[in-house]
Amino acid sequence: MNLKAVYFFIIPFFFPLILSSQEKKVIFNNVTRQAGINFKYTFGDYTYENILESSGSGITIIDYNNDGLYDLYMLNGTYIEGISDPEGKIFKNTPNKLYKNNGNGTFTEVAGIAGVDDQHWSMAAGAIDYDNDGDEDLYLLNYGPNVFYRNNGNGTFTDITDKLGLQGPEKLNGFTKWSVGVAFWDYNRDGRLDAMVGNFLAFDPAYKSPATPDLMPHPSEYKGQASMLYEQQPDGTFTDVSKKMGFYYPDSKCMGLTVFDYDDDGDLDLFQGNDHQLNFLFRNDNGSFTEVGVASGVAANSQGIPTGSMHGSIGDIDGDGLIDLLVTDLRYGALYRNIGNGLFQDITEKHGISGPFAGKGEWGAALFDYDNDGDLDIFSANGTAEELILQHPLLLENDGKGHFKDVGKERCDYFSSKRSGRTAAIWDYDNDGDLDIIVSHIDLEATAVLLRNDGGNKNNWLGLTLVGKNGPAAAIGAKVTVEYEGKKQVLINQKVTSYLSSHDPRLHIGLGQYKNIDKMEILWSDGTNESFENIQVNRYLKVLQGTGILQ
Repeated sequence: MNLKAVYFFIIPFFFPLILSSQEKKVIFNNVTRQAGINFKYTFGDYTYENILESSGSGITIIDYNNDGLYDLYMLNGTYIEGISDPEGKIFKNTPNKLYKNNGNGTFTEVAGIAGVDDQHWSMAAGAIDYDNDGDEDLYLLNYGPNVFYRNNGNGTFTDITDKLGLQGPEKLNGFTKWSVGVAFWDYNRDGRLDAMVGNFLAFDPAYKSPATPDLMPHPSEYKGQASMLYEQQPDGTFTDVSKKMGFYYPDSKCMGLTVFDYDDDGDLDLFQGNDHQLNFLFRNDNGSFTEVGVASGVAANSQGIPTGSMHGSIGDIDGDGLIDLLVTDLRYGALYRNIGNGLFQDITEKHGISGPFAGKGEWGAALFDYDNDGDLDIFSANGTAEELILQHPLLLENDGKGHFKDVGKERCDYFSSKRSGRTAAIWDYDNDGDLDIIVSHIDLEATAVLLRNDGGNKNNWLGLTLVGKNGPAAAIGAKVTVEYEGKKQVLINQKVTSYLSSHDPRLHIGLGQYKNIDKMEILWSDGTNESFENIQVNRYLKVLQGTGILQ
């Protein structure tokens, strides 16, 4: 047989395999402009010179009008007298933006119409149905007074902060209260939703560092501010019970809060990422809390150094059924593998995290299955803190065993460009079964970026919304276990797992080539169990607690 014959014999044989491989490759496309998202972040002026300006603002994914399409709430900074430079007055009263999902790949900005165009310096917003009326409300966490918006059910919101008692104190540790996030949970299992509000530090705008007068002061040079646990009362108001419950640390510097049952004892615990302090892990022992960050192994990184920790992102990265913890920071991050018995092991170096992360300054991040192959990958928005130095964002792919490789530049040009990213949220905005990314930046370009996932849904998937029988109290922190053809995945229903941001609230389960889920078990946060069998995939389902119904 001559070479030409060999050539034509081989190529037809392998061509379908080559084509199949190309078809399965996931690509992200930057569709920000065509989607109509024109958000630009402002930090109050044109000069990057203090820690408030460097911190960024968050992103919240919410279906505010209950049409099954997930909308986008982008938070913003603003000009503040005495902090911002005088030329920044053109940014005075800069509002937050609410982008309504039109269902055709485009968005319309409606914050003013909806009544959520808040003009404080906003940091984060928790979306939650606090009054169990079937629509999601918004709790806005600010530098300054916090704001709670009740959803009226008609596309508009009403400010009911004073009625609930969730504004927060005017000052903490002598300076303006600076709230950076909220974790909702039913900490005492009374059936009512409570709120843990994370507060950052006592920012003194007049302070100049004697060591580095030309740079913004280091966070360690400021006092902290206590985070606060608000317990919901029978009349719907909230009372601060932080001291009573053991959460009062007046000099802590919280950057993020994550609720999950880390020790699998049936009650919800709380991780608090701290800035240049040891992280906290509050273990729940039948309603009383003990701080066990050092004892559990999550207080510092592998070198024993308390770095600029951001937030704890949770997920089972190696498929062993235990929930692991990724904590981004300004050095090289920390990936804590849950080894059982309430203990974690830092595996950052040996699992391929520290190399790509080193020197980038990681802020908003996510554990998510971008290619629906059944394991969790990592996205990270990056940028230097003390100076406005741009960095590459990262997309790290899981090999299925918890080892990661940087593949971002192969997936999208965005990962080849340096930006100063701060916050990010993961969502399926087009309901096509694969996960998209929205990122907010604080560089002088300051534009947001929407990355549409094209190809992730070539693998099978399932999306779940958990609805507690008395509202979200029993759903938040619920553990879902799915089994299919000898494989198992364990997931936690907790959307607030990124710095300043809240992801798509639906649980997203990538299944690879598997076409059916044999069994699904839900351990609700109130201790009740439910199981379902033979579940068809490639669709979104709603689980109504106690009914045995998937809809």
